Amino acid sequence: MHIVMSFTGLCLLLLLGKWARVKFKFLQRLYLPSSVIGGLLGLIFLQLMGSTLPAAWTAGWDRLPGFLINIVFSALFLGVVIPSFKTIWQKSAPQLAYGQIIAWGQWFFGIGAVMLILSPIFKLNDFFGSVLPIGFEGGHGTAAGLADTFTRLGWKSGGDFALASATGGIITAIIVGIALINWAAKKGHIKTFKPMDQMSDAELAGIFPDTERPSAGKQTVSADSIDSLAFHLSIIGLAILIGFGLKTGLAWAEEVIFKPQDMRLFAGFPLFPLCMIGGLITQLSFTKFSKAEKPPIDHGLMQRLAGTALDFLVVSAIATIKLSVIAKGLIPLIILIVIGALWNVFCVLVLAKRMLPTFWFERAIAEMGKSMGVTATGLLLLRIVDPEQKTDAPQAFGYKQLIHEPFMGGGLWTSTAVLLIASYGGWLIVGISGAAIIFWWLFWRFLLKK
Repeated sequence: MHIVMSFTGLCLLLLLGKWARVKFKFLQRLYLPSSVIGGLLGLIFLQLMGSTLPAAWTAGWDRLPGFLINIVFSALFLGVVIPSFKTIWQKSAPQLAYGQIIAWGQWFFGIGAVMLILSPIFKLNDFFGSVLPIGFEGGHGTAAGLADTFTRLGWKSGGDFALASATGGIITAIIVGIALINWAAKKGHIKTFKPMDQMSDAELAGIFPDTERPSAGKQTVSADSIDSLAFHLSIIGLAILIGFGLKTGLAWAEEVIFKPQDMRLFAGFPLFPLCMIGGLITQLSFTKFSKAEKPPIDHGLMQRLAGTALDFLVVSAIATIKLSVIAKGLIPLIILIVIGALWNVFCVLVLAKRMLPTFWFERAIAEMGKSMGVTATGLLLLRIVDPEQKTDAPQAFGYKQLIHEPFMGGGLWTSTAVLLIASYGGWLIVGISGAAIIFWWLFWRFLLKK
């Protein structure tokens, strides 16, 4: 019964979000997706109902985003022709340099602001500045994964502040991201986005006319053997299994090599980038061993499955935001969130046009969403400006994640930095991150700039 009520509750929120998008012009002008609207409606409803709402209606909602992001990333390269390493590097290198500068900047400005300004005023410890990059760049999964580490290091509320940072990052990314998208649309910076004053009522409402409804994908297997959607979802499951195997293997190797608990760095390592590697391995395996001229994996169906997962991810994540957590240490947390948002906006408006060679805004808005709380937010903003994936932004963003995420998005550096703060203080991290920003800028300036 809990499963039925929980699932139907999310479905109702999505339908209410779609109804509100069709009904209210201001939501259309903001270009808010139905999943975001439904999530905000759910958040308001849950706050008003409080403990009077049966727990069955929201059972599992808080755990759903951490699982669904694995589906989204597993499907990124399934059904596409995997290019050569040279092509991958050409598409991802500028995106990697840009993403690294954003990530290191969050460490630099977050901890720097605490050390110079916030700590003397609010009596904060050196760890507090790390909640900006952990929450923004790492997201809720990394924040939750590092909660035990903070506790072992003597800061029991660290996990709560990191989660609050991730929550604030998501909300800020959506609000600021939509504002930037509307600005870019008016300025003509978006290649595949039609200005709103040129849209029909149906387009603003997000409904295809009868004669213009595109295909959702191609069936690649006979229905009397297995349904195409079931087949493609099973392939996604295989990719996730490979990713989980990689994560388990890394954790086992770390346990064997590093005996002291505090030396283990993979506790907060996210699963979804490894699922993306699992998707790559799966696609390459099908390409190599399939007897057909083209493997029976359709990228269109994969995108529909990933899009479905993304919609349910967003609505459940927003609806379950814990406002009581945000209330703790509200003023310094808000200051950190503002600092992080300003840094991201600066990167979009100033650095992106210089550093990203093609479709600079589409690439930059995806990076901004990703670096402010959750990767799914980046994909959501990218989906708004490039709904049919007609630019190279999805590929550049995805390829870049393969190199970036294992280190910055909850990976090696994120875990290591917390241990370094405990041993040497925050100024060391400020120095390392400042040097890293300079390195990646010089790397782009002398090796990638055309």
